[in-house]
Amino acid sequence: MADSKTTIQELIDCVADFEKQRDWEQFHAPKNLAMGLAIETGELMEHFLWLSEAESRDVAEDKEKLEQVKEEMADVLNYLLMLTHSLGVDLSEAFYEKIKRNDKKYPADLYRGKYKL
Repeated sequence: MADSKTTIQELIDCVADFEKQRDWEQFHAPKNLAMGLAIETGELMEHFLWLSEAESRDVAEDKEKLEQVKEEMADVLNYLLMLTHSLGVDLSEAFYEKIKRNDKKYPADLYRGKYKL
């Protein structure tokens, strides 16, 4: 399935079904899921530790390394989706609300090409 054809709800349903089939919901308290998300994010970051910015971009051209990075990215998404399901959060709504707040906080005309004023 491609990103352009898959909804967030389909991904949440997929992970919820995976959990349910294994009776793992009992272990997936929000606290545990948030900690798992942080751990998986750390594992993703490990692939880029000590690389220069240019070297980190080159990961996209290294088939073996990219596969490892993709697996960690999928783990991060999996935990985020499980947390979303566990808390009943509408992730799309939360995302768009946050983008609106960021748009006000960082107006494009003031921050274009800058990370701080």
